[in-house]
Amino acid sequence: MQEDDWNQELTRAALPQAVLAVLSHGESHGYAIAEILRQHGFTRIKGGTLYPLLKRLEDQGLVVHSWQHDQSGPGRKQFSITEHGRNTLENSAAAWQRVSTALTEIRSTRQERP
Repeated sequence: MQEDDWNQELTRAALPQAVLAVLSHGESHGYAIAEILRQHGFTRIKGGTLYPLLKRLEDQGLVVHSWQHDQSGPGRKQFSITEHGRNTLENSAAAWQRVSTALTEIRSTRQERP
């Protein structure tokens, strides 16, 4: 599914959980996070969206960063998920599943009108 098909509000709501899910597989820098998100349908993610989000997640204690210094170029911020971030991701995933289940049930069940 292309992001063009996704509702912009849903994409915005899902993005923090998507970033946490990416980081749940290991630390990463912003560009790599954006690339993984693009591969999974978040095709319009730009640095102006991602980096402020990473800062908010850090302010909330969900991610932390460290500097990775490279001899061949400038250092990069490496982000990793915290234990609080993992718990938040788990709770958010469960909530999204409940919403998805409810929507599926509503769509498939004929409702009697009052």
